[in-house]
Amino acid sequence: MRSLPLALTALLATASITPAAADTLIDNANGLQVTANGQLQRFTGVLIGNDGRVIRLYAKGEVRPKNVAYRLDAKGRAMLPGLIDAHGHVIGLGLAALDLDLTGTRSLAELQNRLRAYAAATTTPRWIRGRGWNQELWADKRFPTTADLDAAVSDRPVWLERVDGHAAVGNSLALREAGITAKTKAPAGGRIENGMFVDAARELVEKHIPPTQPKQLDRALLKAQEIMLSQGLTAAADMGTTAEDWNTMRRLGDSGRLQVRVLSYALGVDNLVSIAGPAPTQWLYDGKLKMGGVKLYADGALGSRGAYLKAPYSDMPSTRGLPLLDDAKLKNLASRAAMDGFQVAVHAIGDAANAQVIGAIEELAATYKGDRRWRIEHAQVLDPADIPRLAKTGIIASMQPTHQTSDRTMAEARLGEARLAGAYAWQTIVRSGARMALGSDFPVESPNPFPGLSAAISRQGLDGQPPGGWRPQDRLTLEQALAGFTRDAAYAGFAEDRIGSLDPGHYADFIFVDRDIETASAAEVARMQVLETWVAGKRVYQRPASAPATPAHER
Repeated sequence: MRSLPLALTALLATASITPAAADTLIDNANGLQVTANGQLQRFTGVLIGNDGRVIRLYAKGEVRPKNVAYRLDAKGRAMLPGLIDAHGHVIGLGLAALDLDLTGTRSLAELQNRLRAYAAATTTPRWIRGRGWNQELWADKRFPTTADLDAAVSDRPVWLERVDGHAAVGNSLALREAGITAKTKAPAGGRIENGMFVDAARELVEKHIPPTQPKQLDRALLKAQEIMLSQGLTAAADMGTTAEDWNTMRRLGDSGRLQVRVLSYALGVDNLVSIAGPAPTQWLYDGKLKMGGVKLYADGALGSRGAYLKAPYSDMPSTRGLPLLDDAKLKNLASRAAMDGFQVAVHAIGDAANAQVIGAIEELAATYKGDRRWRIEHAQVLDPADIPRLAKTGIIASMQPTHQTSDRTMAEARLGEARLAGAYAWQTIVRSGARMALGSDFPVESPNPFPGLSAAISRQGLDGQPPGGWRPQDRLTLEQALAGFTRDAAYAGFAEDRIGSLDPGHYADFIFVDRDIETASAAEVARMQVLETWVAGKRVYQRPASAPATPAHER
């Protein structure tokens, strides 16, 4: 990995700049970023204007300005641009932290014990909501049932979402209050089995759950922001913003409490119209918030066998998964957004769903010209024959490295050996010419980006398995992985003119970390700690000296 000398480009671009009295100089840093042409670039100083934007970077040995108001000695600490999660659920992250957390449960009994303890410790809200169970971590791999939940809590409605957010199970009281009976039929794109509701069927229950109150949503957003900043995330694409979510973000923005940058994609066309009206919003709150796109769903998730496959599941030949939109509906919804200048992002996990979305975008691209940056969210399993079609239509693959490390053994069972060639095929996609952005899909995975960076370059989990990496030919280089969480994530959201790097004119969003990512092993990258987080030239997080290491868990 080569680092590009900075002195010449910096001199040509900014030699005539004289710093103003209010400028801040961060000096003696061990800085690293990815350039626009994909090389690693070293720097040791950053000059920041009073507007919170970078004036210039300094290479080692370059003369620093003397006329600055503030000067910070970084003392050789490693410094990176603020990291960006290209696919997260911001308020969902906060709600998951405030609700019953079932992440990492290793058995049904552990789930039941956590549920009992939560019910005993809380009285409000009356409905108990939880998230994070994953039956793939249990010895018998059996999905939980209504009877299982009744055995733990029967006097309050209980609704527990699977880790992927595409399936949920309710106890008898929850189903009774939702009017569910043995005669209830699943809608198209959904499935019901033993009290578990998959994809479109979830709405049968969820429309009866009392809405989360604004004060609780405010708490959730503040909690999510706290988590993100502590883990080095200064921005995220919020995939599936509802009108209530947007109002929450506006409340925090109006009160000056919104510190992270949120690139919002509305949950469906109805929310898009409600929030933004006839066109994308402007950037609000000094570049903190914008509604610029729509999120659509083509299928479900692999773990709950809702991902739509071209051939039956290897471990359940009776199903190919759940297509959520037919071709006409998908094209109609995407067209309604595109005609008003909104970006279109479509969730597609299975190879059939990905082929469907690629085909729809190919047709739409003939009508909607220009720089559209169509996105496929997850692009998890593709027919290798479909991969070259991404670049031809300018489709961005928005992918999540820790999905591969979490899903590895489950994906092998669901897909069989033959389909793995197009599964989590990061390097194959990049070499085809397509642009890729990286994220975590938090709270499905941990929002901590460093396990994601580690997985991207190693194809190994936190346990170092499998030796040599899973299908290692699809590992990314450090340059590619770091770009995926910075420049390319910004590009995927039409924000590369302001975030994703510390180039002159960009916001001074950056982090100090405990080690040099270029010299760290993949295992060390996964466990990197954020020391400080800065947004627009202001420190918004500092790790307490006594703080424990940030957990780098896998689901």
